[in-house]
Amino acid sequence: MVTAAPAGRIEITDLGVVFGRDGRRVEAIRRFTLLTTPGEFVALLGPSGCGKTTVLNAVAGFVPPTVGRVVLDGEPVTEPGADRGMVFQQHSLFPWKTVLGNVEFGLKMRGIGPAARSTQARSYLSLVGLAGFERAYPGELSGGMQQRVGIARVLVNRPRVMLMDEPFGALDAQTRLAMQELLLGVWREVKTTVLFVTHDVDEAIFLADRVAVMTARPGQIRDLIPVKLARPRPAEIIATPEFMALKARVLAQVREESGRAWIEPRP
Repeated sequence: MVTAAPAGRIEITDLGVVFGRDGRRVEAIRRFTLLTTPGEFVALLGPSGCGKTTVLNAVAGFVPPTVGRVVLDGEPVTEPGADRGMVFQQHSLFPWKTVLGNVEFGLKMRGIGPAARSTQARSYLSLVGLAGFERAYPGELSGGMQQRVGIARVLVNRPRVMLMDEPFGALDAQTRLAMQELLLGVWREVKTTVLFVTHDVDEAIFLADRVAVMTARPGQIRDLIPVKLARPRPAEIIATPEFMALKARVLAQVREESGRAWIEPRP
């Protein structure tokens, strides 16, 4: 049986992240504030270099805030933890392990016994449509199938938050749409909070409850747009007038911020 930990409430307050090296200072994020509700799907959208991935890394605990704070369910985020799972654009699977071995890995590190971790891993592989591929190796799978394994590997640990950094960016258009539909089906089942980074306006609107449009660097939220499209969402929804109106609004803002990215950073 597939179960998930209680969905997480993320509170990001006045987050600022500055990177410095060899006397060079880069302000990636400035006064970034976002509050999610448990089980919500939020997409981060903005021009290249605006700090979308930095926000994910701060929530994951990989990057400490320079100022501000990140809180998950009332507890400050100070380091990585199993309550937050990251899915990257590149699948980052262990090539020497089978599909089942990859999904079991986190459970093994937590001391879960062989029988229990096999049962749990198989449940999540079934959820992402990979039942029957347990003995395959990553190199024998297509790109879309590899990402499904990556999603199962994160979800088997029952995280309160799933962080996704352009997970479908390297896939062809047809596979990407199929993965978007699969992700929505999985999300409905596990009910975890999702923070999803993308450059694709259609993808952001199709997937999310809200779309956070970010400014050019230093990144902050320019607009937080609710997506009031009924769920479940069939692929055909992208051709509806309601979808197109949202797309026009988001696209105009992204284009404006992309133009600003070539100008001096705001003071």
